[in-house]
Amino acid sequence: MKPRHTVLPAVFLAFVSVAPALAATTGRMRGVCWEGAGRIDATNLAPLRDLGVDWISQTPFGWAPSLTSTEIRYRSDGGLWGETDDGLVQTAAWAHALGIKTLLKPHLWVRHGAWPGDIAMETDAAWKGWFAAYEAFIVHYARLAETNGFEALAVGTEMGKTTARTADWKRIVARVREVYHGKLTYCANWNEESEHVAFWDDLDFIGVQAYYPLATVGRPSKKEIEAAWAPVEKRLEALAKRTGKPIVFTEVGFKSHDGSLIEPWRWETDGAVDFDLQRDAYSAMFETFWRKAWFGGSFVWKWHPSQRPYGRDDRDFTPQGKPALSVIKAYYTGR
Repeated sequence: MKPRHTVLPAVFLAFVSVAPALAATTGRMRGVCWEGAGRIDATNLAPLRDLGVDWISQTPFGWAPSLTSTEIRYRSDGGLWGETDDGLVQTAAWAHALGIKTLLKPHLWVRHGAWPGDIAMETDAAWKGWFAAYEAFIVHYARLAETNGFEALAVGTEMGKTTARTADWKRIVARVREVYHGKLTYCANWNEESEHVAFWDDLDFIGVQAYYPLATVGRPSKKEIEAAWAPVEKRLEALAKRTGKPIVFTEVGFKSHDGSLIEPWRWETDGAVDFDLQRDAYSAMFETFWRKAWFGGSFVWKWHPSQRPYGRDDRDFTPQGKPALSVIKAYYTGR
C-alpha cells in the first residue's frame, strides 16, 4: 500500500516558504501533544512553526470495558475526526509540510475513568488474551505509522501493572518491528515505572509521562520548584546511564492555577488562576533538563487546534495565550 499524500492549499505552502527555520542544533525533540478534535485544516498547525516545534504527538484511543477485561475495542473511522485514521494521517501530512515530525502515541481508555496503569489480569490465561488483544490494537497503528511515514511510535503508555511481564512486552515490540521501521518508545508513568521496565534495550528512547509532584504548597517559588526537580533529575540521569538511552518527556504540563503542582496529573482546576506559576514551572523544568546530554526533549501537554473562547482554558494545562508560552518558545527556538 502506497503512502497517502495530501494536496495542500497554495496559501499554506506560501506560508511554509517564508516561515522561520526550526532550531535543530541538538536533535532534541521540541514537541507538543496535539489534541485530536473535530475537523481542522492546515492553518491550525501554522503557529507551531513560529514556536519552534519540530514534533507533535497524536493520540488515538482503544477502549477497555474494565481493568480486568481482555477486550480492547478500537475504531479507525469513529469518534472525533482527529483520532480517526484519516484525521491522524491528514494532520501528520500538514505537519510534515512544516518540517514537523509525528510521534503516534496510542492510549487505552478504561470505562468509568479508571486509570490504565491499574490494568491487571487475574489469571495467566487472561493475560494471554489481553496481550493478544493489545497486539492487534498496536499493530494496527504500527501499520498506519509505517504506511504514512510517521517518524516514531509509542508501543504503550502508562500501563505499569502490565510492564512487569517483560517477555510479553518483548514479544509485542518484536511484532511491531516486523511492520514498522521508525523509532519506538514506551511512555512510562512518572511514579518509578520507568525504573522498573526491563525492556528498554528493545526500544530507541525512554518515554516518561512527567507529572511529578513538585510542591506541597499552593504557590511555591521558582527556586522551590527547581529544588523539587533535583532528585528526579538524579534518578533519570542514572536510568539514562544504565540503559544508554535518551529520556524524553513524552508528556509534561502544568495547569495555570494555584495548587497545580501538588498533584500535577489531576484534571481538576480548583485554585485561583495563576499564569505566573505555570510560567515558573516550565522555566524550572527547562533549566533543570534541557542542556543535559542524556535528555532527548519534551512534548508539552497540551495543544488545542485553536484557542478556546471565554477563558475556558485559563486554569487548564495548555500554555496557549499565556506567559509560559514565551518560556517554551525561548528553549524550542534556541533564543
